[in-house]
Formats: sequence, C-alpha cells, structure tokens
Amino acid sequence: MKDGFVKVAVSSPDVVVADPDANSKKMIEKAEAMAACGVRLVVFPEMSITGYTCGDLFLQDTLLDGAKEALFDYLYQTAELDIVSVVGMPLEHRGKLYNVAVVASGGHILGVVPKTYLPDFGEHHEGRCFTPGRPNMGEINIGDEVVPFGTSLLFRDAWSSCFTFAVEISDDLRALNPPSTQHAAAGALIIANSAASAEIVGRADYRRMLIKSQSARTISAYLFADAGFGESTSDMVYSSHNLIAENGFMLLENSPFDKNRDLMMEIDLHYLRNQRRRVSTFEQADEEDVYRVVTFDIGAPVETPLTRHYSKTPFVAENENELKETARTVINVQSASLYKRFSHTGCKNALIGVSGGLDSTLALLVTAHAFDRLGYDRKGIYAITMPGFGTTERTHNNAEDLAKALGTTFMEIDIKESVRRHFSDIGQDENVHDVTYENAQARERTQVLMDYANKVGGLVVGTGDMSELALGWATYNGDHMSMYGVNASVPKTLIRHLVKYMADTSEDEKLSRVLYDILDTPVSPELLPPENGVISQETENIVGPYELHDFFAYHMHRTGATTEKILRLAKYAFKGEYDEETIKKWLDIFMKRFFSQQYKRSCSADGPKVGTVGLSPRDWMMPSDACGRLWSLDR
Repeated sequence: MKDGFVKVAVSSPDVVVADPDANSKKMIEKAEAMAACGVRLVVFPEMSITGYTCGDLFLQDTLLDGAKEALFDYLYQTAELDIVSVVGMPLEHRGKLYNVAVVASGGHILGVVPKTYLPDFGEHHEGRCFTPGRPNMGEINIGDEVVPFGTSLLFRDAWSSCFTFAVEISDDLRALNPPSTQHAAAGALIIANSAASAEIVGRADYRRMLIKSQSARTISAYLFADAGFGESTSDMVYSSHNLIAENGFMLLENSPFDKNRDLMMEIDLHYLRNQRRRVSTFEQADEEDVYRVVTFDIGAPVETPLTRHYSKTPFVAENENELKETARTVINVQSASLYKRFSHTGCKNALIGVSGGLDSTLALLVTAHAFDRLGYDRKGIYAITMPGFGTTERTHNNAEDLAKALGTTFMEIDIKESVRRHFSDIGQDENVHDVTYENAQARERTQVLMDYANKVGGLVVGTGDMSELALGWATYNGDHMSMYGVNASVPKTLIRHLVKYMADTSEDEKLSRVLYDILDTPVSPELLPPENGVISQETENIVGPYELHDFFAYHMHRTGATTEKILRLAKYAFKGEYDEETIKKWLDIFMKRFFSQQYKRSCSADGPKVGTVGLSPRDWMMPSDACGRLWSLDR
C-alpha cells in the first residue's frame, strides 16, 4: 500500500434468484478476476448469495441451508486469494433471521454485520422476514467458525492501520443517523455498502447525492455495490448502479443498467487520514468502548499501479461549465472583499500598479467590479504604470489600453531616473544586472504607489498571486507589499482562466481585445532590459512552469502528500510532457523556496481566501525558520 493507495472494487454479478450455488460460482469468478487485478477489497450486493427478491422464500430452511453451503464453497475457492470480500446473505441467529454482510478473507469469516434499518414501506417488506441488527451481538456460529456478530465491527489490515473499513447495508445509508457515521468516527476510512436499491425515476440522482454527501461528512471512501440483473421483476427492477466516492467526490460510477457492472479504483487512504487530522470538527470516537477490531492479513503491502484521474491543473476545473462557475465565484469573492475593505475604511480611491501582465490585470478588473458595487466612480481607481529598464512597448500599451477601457484614471510615472539616482546613492553599477538591479525597480514602484496613496487618501491594492507567494517570487518590501492583496490566494494557473472569462463575457470589444493580448503575453517581471524590443526575462524559465508548481502546492497543502508522493503523482499526471528529472528539478526548487521564503508569507497583507488552499499567515501557520530537510528528495 505504497503512498496510501489501496485498490478496491464493487461488483454486481448476474443473479439467479434462490440459487445460492449458481450465485456463489459467479462471485468466485469475480473475486479471482479482481484479485488478479490487484484488488484488495471487493464488495458484492445485498443478498448476493441468494438474490434480494426471494420474498417469503427467505423463511425456508432449504434456502437458508443452501446459502450457507454456497458461502462455504466461496470461502474454500477464494482461500488463496489476497483479497477481502463482503458478501450478502440471509442468516439465522438464535431463532431470528438477519439480513447480513459476511466479511471473509483467506478462507475464513472475519465477522458478520447485520442490517440495522429495515425498510418496511412502499415496495419494501423486510420487516416481514428480518430482525434489525444491533451494535454488539456477541458471536455467531457458522459451520465450524465462531465469529464476531454486530454492526460495531472494524476490519483492519495487519500491515497497515490505514486500511480499516466497516460495513453498512443498503437503506442503513438513508437513516437519520447512518451506522457509517459511527463507523467513521471509530476509525473506518472505507465504508462498504452491500445494497439492493430499486430503480425508479429520480432514484439514481438521489443515490448519488447520498453517497457523495456521506463520504464527505465521514471523510471516507464509500463503496456502493448495487443489486441488478437477474433479480425478480415481479414488483421492482434493480439496475446495478455501482459507485465509488472519496471525501465528497465521485471517483467512479457506472450508469444504471450499464453492461459494465464491475468497478475498480484506487483509494488514497493517506489523503483521507490527513483530511481527518486537519478538520477539527471531525470527532474521533474511542473504538475500544464500543467497536471490536478484527484483523486480516492479505500479505505485505505492494505498490498499487494508478489508474484514477489526477488533474494537471487541480485548481482549475476541467469541465467548462464548472470553470465558468469557478470564475464567477472567485471574482465575486475578490470584489466582495474589496467592497468590505473600502466601505470599512471609508476610502474612495484605489491605487494599482499596472504592468500589462496577468496579475495586475485581474486586480484592476476586480477593483473596477468592486467600485461598481460600491457605487464609486471608477475615476477613483488610479491605474499607474511605471516603466522601468525592462518594460516593453507591448506591455506598456496594454497597461494603458486596459486602464482606459475600464474608465479608470491612468497615470504614467517613469521610474528609470529615480532608480538611477538610487543606484548612485548605494554605489550600484547600472550595467550589473543582479538582484539589486532588479529589486530596486520593484521597491521604487511600491514607494510610488504607497506615497501616492497617501496623497489621494487611497488604498494600494496588491497584485501578487498565491503561486508567487509559495515560491517567494516577490521583492520583499517591493511588490510583496500592499494594503490589501486581492490575488493572494489565487494560483497562477487559475488567474489566466479568470482573465479569459472576463474577456469572453465582456460586451466591450476594446476591453476584450486588450485582455486577449495580455493573455498571449509571456509571464515576466520585466526587470531586465528587453532584447530587440521583446521580453528577455520569462519567469517560467527561471523558477519553472507554474503548472508544475501549482500542482506541487495543491498536493502538499490540500492532500498532505509527501514529497515522494507528489513526485509520483506528477510523473503520472504529466506523463509525456515532463520527464522525471525535469519534475524532480522543479520540485526540489519548489520545496527549497517554499521553506526558505516563509518569512515573506509571515508578514503578508490581508487578502481573501478563494479556494481550499491559502498561504496567508492566518491560513498557513508555519515558523519562518522551519527546516525543510524532511521535505527534500535528497535527505
């Protein structure tokens, strides 16, 4: 289970109603196929040994005895497989009949979980035959085995405590207080549900909503194996709608009535464990008080090959409609935050250093949006461009055209002579293009903005983004400083899409035209002289591709992945685009810069959080002098 990945499956074999032997044989075939694919946990539907629609036949000894014999055959035939199985069947105990899920591995029964909530309304008549289960019902005899019986059972891998799962059955999920809630609180990271959910209009959406919601609430992986083909259609039809969700996200599902009724997927248990650690509202219960832990051994952990999708741009939705909704939400969050800051301070003037680049463009667009909300005149937005030694005609013109298209007050203050005087004061040779040469320009621009803000009684709106903050790619007390950092939690990969959204939806052709040209301009601080009038200093050639850095930042902060795991995921997601050495090079730079540049984040200005990852000193609390050795690939 390297990096916390374990492969799981849900399967809905064709059922022959009231023929346990036939059903057992089909499940054996499925278990063998799943194990051959590296699956370590397979979940079959409710009453998978007999079929769910047996009705009063469940009360017949013939069916009950046949189900036991079929179970024993399943145990014998799967004894050599490195897999844990969850199978459904009717089982008598102390004169009462229970709808149970039998958990088995290595030819032995690990435990038996009865269904808690028996539906007895509408098309359901389970109360006619079955008795509700309770948390701790002692032991049950099945053949020669005496095993734990009850709903409060945890099943745990002997090699990894992360691989802990529990079981609930079908309508248990629909209860006011589902058993899976207690299972998760007791430590189960995977919930297995053996189900038989009849298909009617609207049921698939309802089922999907329940599973996504419960997996999010319990911060777990939820495996739903649904009954389907072969069940009796005397009253209802079953569709084998199988689903695998993880912490509120649907990893994999088939369509109801789909021919493919077997789903296999890797679950990231380390990610789930990390999320529970960081979410303080997730209350862990003491499993020893109520729960019994049953250990299983399916062999030493092995590396699980990845087949699940990992987005190369985790901050950017891949669905076009979702991306548009994200853009609307982020821009509204940013403008609403500025609305509050300006209304609270009483300031009616904003100052922004516009460079013709993406970051300052977004900041200016959002500020204009906020001023419209406030009912302020956009002339109170001072869009100041400050040409330096690296400014090109293209970016200069775009900055001016953007400011004028938005109806703001455009100003140009050339900083070259001021910086030269400063060079003279400190003895800096203008021909030496070192860090002093670059940063002096950034600090001069910030001085101009801050002083002019005092002059007009305004607030300086910062333009730096979260990707730059993570890398420390900002001049301390230069572009690092502002009175409000409106882009502070917006990653570079998302900023491009936000600006494009504004360009696509603008009714002003002139504005759209300049925005498209800004989108087509290479990312650059423009601090070094251009070559033949063209930008000579491209940021991504220096610190690396932002799509990689944003990928690294997301998985470090959002999923809690180790550096080695981030490398593995990046190699998988960017296969064919970057080789391993290239990814390692930029990952090493990311980690080194992230730790060495924390002091810049520790004193950064206020700024709104727009997504699940934020690096403000109130959201990411880390000592400025923390050692990054453990996060290095070379440790």
